Amino acid sequence: MMDNIPPRVQNQIAQFQQLTQQIQMVTTQKIQLEAQVRELDRTLQELEKTAEDSAVFRNVGSLLIQVKDKAALVNELKEQKESSDVRIKTLERQDKHLRERHKSLQDQITQALQMPEAAAAKPEAE
Repeated sequence: MMDNIPPRVQNQIAQFQQLTQQIQMVTTQKIQLEAQVRELDRTLQELEKTAEDSAVFRNVGSLLIQVKDKAALVNELKEQKESSDVRIKTLERQDKHLRERHKSLQDQITQALQMPEAAAAKPEAE
């Protein structure tokens, strides 16, 4: 099948497949970050509900370590959330760009693969 496809179109198909994989990777990263942001939101909400004198613990590996400064922990979690939000926006822009390139390549490949059929259907003028 690939023998009768011009090398340029074969290269476009390979690029198309790579873009497909990149889109999947970006989408996966975005989903993971969105889950992380939701978890950070829930954590911050729970911290806001706790009394100032309540014991607060942080998960470090397989240990729970008591946190002495709740306010510092809240600030750190908010910074993590902001950082994750920025990364999500970056991934969204990257995803948009990749999908546009993907669509463009798809159109080019479709057009290139239909051209031989159109040429074969038209009798050549002599």
